[in-house]
Amino acid sequence: MARPRDSTRQTTGRSIGRRSLLAGAAAVGAIGAVGCSRVSTADTGDGGRLLEQLRAKGTVRLGLAGEQPFSYIDKNGRMTGSAPAIADRVFKELGVENVEPFPTEFGSLITGLNSLQFDTVAAGMYINEARCEQVIFADPEYQMLDAFIVPKGNPKKLLTYQDIARSGARMATGVGYAEIEYAKEAGVKAVTTLPDQLAGLLAVEQGRVDVFVGTAVTVRNVVRETESTRAEATEEVTPYVDGKPVMDVGGFAFRTPETTLRDAFNRELHKLKKSGELLEIMRPFGFTKDQMTTITAKEKCKP
Repeated sequence: MARPRDSTRQTTGRSIGRRSLLAGAAAVGAIGAVGCSRVSTADTGDGGRLLEQLRAKGTVRLGLAGEQPFSYIDKNGRMTGSAPAIADRVFKELGVENVEPFPTEFGSLITGLNSLQFDTVAAGMYINEARCEQVIFADPEYQMLDAFIVPKGNPKKLLTYQDIARSGARMATGVGYAEIEYAKEAGVKAVTTLPDQLAGLLAVEQGRVDVFVGTAVTVRNVVRETESTRAEATEEVTPYVDGKPVMDVGGFAFRTPETTLRDAFNRELHKLKKSGELLEIMRPFGFTKDQMTTITAKEKCKP
């Protein structure tokens, strides 16, 4: 993701707050109100006691933001996505049987986590230096490049951000997506923001924009699932910042004192990576072996 210019802003691996609530907007009131009792954890310097408290309760609350395929509430009001699926598997191994969704706007996830509204961010959140000053991350479960939604046949031959800049193509992306910064780095003068990738697909199909930019898996999923005959997804696109290629990675976020929980989560996550089960959990949501990563959170957090 584009490196944040302001360390107080929540930037996703690709953005300042890149995930808008898709299907979950109506569910926030109904589901978000469930399990409102907050578990207080003091910064005692001992790694925190949240894990033992979650085991006693038998439930962990997941902060979700509505972006497919990472975490979202489906049309039937059910929690789904790659991150909730991973959470369900990992927390069961940690002795916590139930996972409970707390849908919110992506830009509110870190604030909500630190104000005890939920116990972990399960939204595939991109790991970057700015966020590492506010929360602690488990090691990433995936790595991600971008892709474009373009009209069928890609008439403007848009395969890079530089192509968008040179052609003067009308570009759109999501509100707060890091792709805004990537486009600016490449010289794109104006970027339209839209609520989500479905809105982006429709804008391309209707000729209101020439290209919608998002993460590769997200873009491919929306084109495939809608069976669009007027738009297509490009191959993966590598963004650049300060002339260097960027590979974004995403993972679970925890409150800074809760190193015991984060470390326990990491141990189970690494078991899933080693066995290959992590890919099998994520494959139904459009992930492939190419999105698997050995990068650590520490590597992405360092200045």
